[in-house]
Amino acid sequence: MSEEILINVTPRETRVAVVENGMLQELHIERASRRGVVGNIYKGRVQRVMPGMQAAFVEIGLERAAFLHASDILKLPAAQPGEAEPEGDPSSAPAPAPAITSLVHEGQEIVVQVVKDPIGSKGARLTTQISIPSRYLVFLPHSRVLGVSARIEDEAERNRLKAIVGELANGSGQGYIVRTNAEGQPAEALAEDVDYLRKAWEAVREASASRQVGQRIYEDLSLPMRTVRDLMRKNVDSVRVDSREAYEKLSAFARQFMPGLAERIEHYGGERPIFDLYGVEDEIQRALQKEVPLKSGGYLVIDQTEAMATIDVNTGSFLGQRNLEETVYRTNLEAAQAVARQLRLRNLGGIIIIDFIDMTDDEHKRQVLRTLEKGLAHDHARTSVHDFSPLGLVEMTRKRTTDSLERQLCEPCHECGGRGTLKTTETLTYEIFREITRAVRQFEAQQLLVIASPKVVNKITDEESAAVAELEEFLGKSIRFQADDQYAQEQYDVVLL
Repeated sequence: MSEEILINVTPRETRVAVVENGMLQELHIERASRRGVVGNIYKGRVQRVMPGMQAAFVEIGLERAAFLHASDILKLPAAQPGEAEPEGDPSSAPAPAPAITSLVHEGQEIVVQVVKDPIGSKGARLTTQISIPSRYLVFLPHSRVLGVSARIEDEAERNRLKAIVGELANGSGQGYIVRTNAEGQPAEALAEDVDYLRKAWEAVREASASRQVGQRIYEDLSLPMRTVRDLMRKNVDSVRVDSREAYEKLSAFARQFMPGLAERIEHYGGERPIFDLYGVEDEIQRALQKEVPLKSGGYLVIDQTEAMATIDVNTGSFLGQRNLEETVYRTNLEAAQAVARQLRLRNLGGIIIIDFIDMTDDEHKRQVLRTLEKGLAHDHARTSVHDFSPLGLVEMTRKRTTDSLERQLCEPCHECGGRGTLKTTETLTYEIFREITRAVRQFEAQQLLVIASPKVVNKITDEESAAVAELEEFLGKSIRFQADDQYAQEQYDVVLL
């Protein structure tokens, strides 16, 4: 599989595209005015404790107070970073979280890390279980766990990596998780990461003692740096960046932390924008549409709501060549691959419901699920897929840490208020007639002026002129209509003259 990473840098916005076999699979966006805070560590103050929610709201200097659940609080004084958790079996089932009131109190200063950006009306999600990532490892200063990414499947390699990291930890009482990128790496590379992480943690400890409440203690790398750290693997053919300054920084970073891959970072100096060259801009526009066409003639309809995302599969113009069951099966197989890609591309998270076309063959259902799971295997976000429900729906979850692509790039429609629909001109016509009647009964006036959008006024004066005449006769008042281009379709005013 051919994989390329494209980085487009402008003064106020940086975009990263992951292209596999010529197709856009992921898009990451970072804007200077609204940079994400996931991974940042802050010194906060507990603002409110909510026993009924087993949670607290913590002031960390953001626009809204952040949310901290009892299950995300260490069972030790949280303002003392650097202490390891007590001895115990990390593989045993976790005990229920103690009451939130026994863990924190209002006014308490606490060191926290953001695990989820503010999304919609919700504040950021916090934890006191600090973790600091590097190229090959994730450092857990408050844990004794030594874990290996589940994506490293070779058992011998897993044991090798765990043994190396265990030796490097050297009984420090602190934990590490070995990342997927560490597969095949020598002990020297992991040792460099351990040294880097210990220095980073020491800096965090020192800063936490001197910083004021609401100040940032530690900030994760910028998007281009995170991209090279997290996404650059042996199967990545090249990283192409269109900024000379960013290229120099990325090259220096790669030479220090991944010298074997540094030569794959290239500067793109062509006149044509790099995203245009690879067709990424067109793909972004298509990713903002509800409908996703399939090559067979079928299509997906994707709807994103506050509670969940839903994906409906339709056969469209695909008629097949054998029978209905075979046609449905082939469409669902293609749809399963497309769904896996769209989830990554659109960064849809939370609960996702997929309504595949009804199938009667159990083996066909199993194959469709396998195809979906195989497509999701490349996804960097954690996913969980459940079997077909009695209603024929597939329920799944995908970890959400940032807003979806649509919510990053779009805002609710000013005309419909985000409903996605507008009242018809017919509905508005009768609504205006009722408003006229209500106004005449409440106030004295000889004449009424209705100001509305041209579309609504045309509907009334052309198709409803007889109804207007009847209304004038019934009320004994003269009614005039005035079209105004500044009025939205659902906006109107009834003026008494």
